[in-house]
Amino acid sequence: MDEGLLDRSSPRKASWESHVTANVVLSSSVAACGYFAYGFAVGYASPAQSGIMDDLGLSIAEYSVFASIMTFGGMIGALISGKVADIFGRRVTMWLLDLFFILGWCSIIFGKRAWWLDAGRLLMGVGSGIQLYVAPIYISEVTPKNIRGCFAAAASFTLTLGFSLAYYIGNNMNWRTLALVGASPCFIQVLGVFFIPESPRWLSKIGLEEEVEASLQRLRGGNADISTEAAEIRDYTKTVRQLSGSDFMDLFSRKYARPLIVGTGLMALVQFGGNSGISSFASSIFRAAGCSADSASRVMAVLQLPFAAMSIILTEKAGRRLLMMITSAGACLGCFLSALGFLLKLFSVSFTMGMGGTPWIIMSEILTINIKGSAGSFIALVNCFTSWIVSYAFNFLFQWNAAGIFFLFSFFCGSVVVFVAMLVPETKGRTLEEIQASMTLLQ
Repeated sequence: MDEGLLDRSSPRKASWESHVTANVVLSSSVAACGYFAYGFAVGYASPAQSGIMDDLGLSIAEYSVFASIMTFGGMIGALISGKVADIFGRRVTMWLLDLFFILGWCSIIFGKRAWWLDAGRLLMGVGSGIQLYVAPIYISEVTPKNIRGCFAAAASFTLTLGFSLAYYIGNNMNWRTLALVGASPCFIQVLGVFFIPESPRWLSKIGLEEEVEASLQRLRGGNADISTEAAEIRDYTKTVRQLSGSDFMDLFSRKYARPLIVGTGLMALVQFGGNSGISSFASSIFRAAGCSADSASRVMAVLQLPFAAMSIILTEKAGRRLLMMITSAGACLGCFLSALGFLLKLFSVSFTMGMGGTPWIIMSEILTINIKGSAGSFIALVNCFTSWIVSYAFNFLFQWNAAGIFFLFSFFCGSVVVFVAMLVPETKGRTLEEIQASMTLLQ
């Protein structure tokens, strides 16, 4: 399948590996600020629920709109994310998502009416839809293959960190003050983007060959030999550029079927596993289970962190495929137990260890450069749409049949195990060009 895309007999295309450099750490850390902002925004809805409902007199239905409208905004962001990142580059796209987040938080901080808060949450959703695409894409494109999974998982860890922080401090903090805390990482990212290089693969895509080498040299170190990596990127991009696939409808041609099915299937099944609903309304769930919402939320927040940190190691050691299968099985069991007695701790641990971040790592690795923008936007759209369905419907379904909704989540988590076993390839230890060539039917 990949013959003609990667000539493995060519000595200059021998596999290469690179060590961690300060610029790789800085670049990934700046991209991770967006993950932290997104995680905090997701976690914000649960601890802020009682305060917002009391202060503004909202009903359950009205608060469900507030909590879920962020994912609706995410669909808008997902639609434009790939095109914006392809036209303006990964760095400018990060600035754009920060603008949406900052405006959204300001609308919540100074909002006097429910529609102000809804508008702010919608704007933050647009930023999150862009973030979910551009951050994993940028990290995968600037990190070398032998550490790519670790860095992507570390960035995803900051999402869990933001989410956990919102839970840990949120129940004892005014909801407007909590919103101010949530805006801070966006300002850090705005400044940080000035100090990181553009993605060498995006520079190659738009034909800036000298800039490709300059970017790679910054990322790999001043004394590193970048000739092999630069040649592989340049040759692969030149071959892919000759293929069709830049138009949206080209995504549905046979040669791109496998990466599209893998990407969309993972996103949909993981979201139908229930995380959006559980994370948005955890406080209400704990109260319904007869627990202290404050204490239980803090326990869940703290418990997630060490297991999310474990994913940094396991993503490369165990591989993406095995990690997804194990954590999906754990989430399936956790939801099943939750259905019996609202025992949410196992679900949260399993989701943060692999189910939450690994699909985005895989998405960033399997899409060829010519369809990355349109296909990535479509996959992010599927993620946000299914997340919106779950978060909006959760409160109503939970009140109707609390046990039944968790049995349903358990079914979908179990489906992820089967899907990964049958269709998802292992990508650790391979260059992006090798992965993409093997995934795509190109004549």
